[in-house]
Amino acid sequence: MNEAKKKRLIERGWKIGSVEEFLQLSPDEAAYVELRLKLSDSLRVQRQKKNLTQVEFAKLVKSSQSRVAKMEAGDSSISLDLLIRSLLALGASNRDLANMIGQDEHGTAG
Repeated sequence: MNEAKKKRLIERGWKIGSVEEFLQLSPDEAAYVELRLKLSDSLRVQRQKKNLTQVEFAKLVKSSQSRVAKMEAGDSSISLDLLIRSLLALGASNRDLANMIGQDEHGTAG
C-alpha cells in the first residue's frame, strides 16, 4: 500500500496492521501458515509446469479435482503430509522441497 493511501486511511480512523496482528497469530503459527502457503503455491506451479490439469493431477494422486483445488488454495483441511506427497508425485526432490520452503514471497531464496 502506498504511503499516501495509508495516511488517508489512518486519518479516517482505520488501523493498519499485518495479517498476523489481525488474526492474533503467534510467530510459530504465522510460520506454519507461511509454510503451508509456500507448499500450496509450489504445488500449483509444479502441476502447471507439467502441463497437467487439476483433474489429470487428481487421477495421478488418486484424489479428486476439488481436493486438488483445496491443496492449491492452502485449505486448512489439507495436511502437510498430503501436500508433500503430492509434490513428490510431481517429481520434486528433497532439495526441491527445501528450496520451496526457503523461498521468500517473491520466489527467491531467502
